[in-house]
Amino acid sequence: MLEEKILNDYKEAMKSRETLRSSVLSFLRADMLNQATAKKKNKLDDSEIIVVIKKQIKQRQDSIEQFTKGLRLEMAEKEKKELEMLKVYLPPELSAEQIKVLIEEAVIATGSSSMKDMGRLMKEVTAKTAGSADGKLVSDLVRQRLSTPS
Repeated sequence: MLEEKILNDYKEAMKSRETLRSSVLSFLRADMLNQATAKKKNKLDDSEIIVVIKKQIKQRQDSIEQFTKGLRLEMAEKEKKELEMLKVYLPPELSAEQIKVLIEEAVIATGSSSMKDMGRLMKEVTAKTAGSADGKLVSDLVRQRLSTPS
């Protein structure tokens, strides 16, 4: 379903001659095809497509950081526009409060109480957030929760 939406948006961008959008979607489609080929599949399912999109978003974020450090602000701006185009295809992100609730549930389920339980707790919370939360934010919140006794 997500693949169809990307394809339709790509066709629309081509028809309306939106060069930046069509190039972003073209690269995304090529990356999806490469992943499908690597997994010996004809099509990726939505969760696999989300992984591909997140990988491209991460690349854009790294590029923005590098271009900003190198004072190439026009390139950083272009990457930011591409990043926003890709974010449209991701499911809505969980808020910090929603993540904290999931962390509390995972603490109860795993019996985690100290920093040495961080790996086990992260595994549990990451499984629950499943692509709908930023990994760094989750990690920071888990670390914060384990460092403050309750």
